[in-house]
Amino acid sequence: MNTAKKIVVTGVTRGLGRALAEEFIRLGHTVIGCGRGADGILDLRFTYSSPHDFSAVDVSAPAKVDLWAERVTGIHGAPDFLINNAGLMNKPAPLWKVPPEDFARVIDVNVKGMANVIRAFAPDMIKTGRGVIVNFSSGWGRSVSPEVAPYCASKWAVEGLTRALAEELPAGMAAVSLNPGVIDTDMLRQSSGDGAASYQKPGDWAKRAATVILGFGPSDNGRPADV
Repeated sequence: MNTAKKIVVTGVTRGLGRALAEEFIRLGHTVIGCGRGADGILDLRFTYSSPHDFSAVDVSAPAKVDLWAERVTGIHGAPDFLINNAGLMNKPAPLWKVPPEDFARVIDVNVKGMANVIRAFAPDMIKTGRGVIVNFSSGWGRSVSPEVAPYCASKWAVEGLTRALAEELPAGMAAVSLNPGVIDTDMLRQSSGDGAASYQKPGDWAKRAATVILGFGPSDNGRPADV
């Protein structure tokens, strides 16, 4: 029996997305990923050949997400796991000093982008009657910290969006909000500076996280999870 899964991952060119994609591939699964950075996507394409599939897509652009999803499902079918990892952090500042365009960009990617991806892939997953949607949240989606109000707002929105989605999905599917914990990524360095170096590296995190994610099923629907 073939136990390999088809796994869609957004924000796949760096950080947690890249580490998670590489761990899934190491475990024998097929990864279909997207990211904004064309250079990162090209590197992934050269490093991991078919059946893995990588595309340059900005998740905040709904029309582009729709075209990508149409191509992906036409080639690979509905994914077994849809992992919404793509996200941005605002430059740390008190809320009243965050430029409106910066606030908007965080919401456009972290919330609207997630909704765009779900809107594009969920119908085909629902047709199959199975599949798990994993939306990356944060410790700051369940608590707060100064100078990252836009990011906190976006991740609190992810928690609410995911729990509502869980009530809309048919039996046999699941939506899970996942707090990945604190990892030494570019995003953490943006908010914590050199202090980020003391935390675990993405590759180490991914070894544990991949196993946790692959273990999600219908019984986890609506459950906030941690790695």
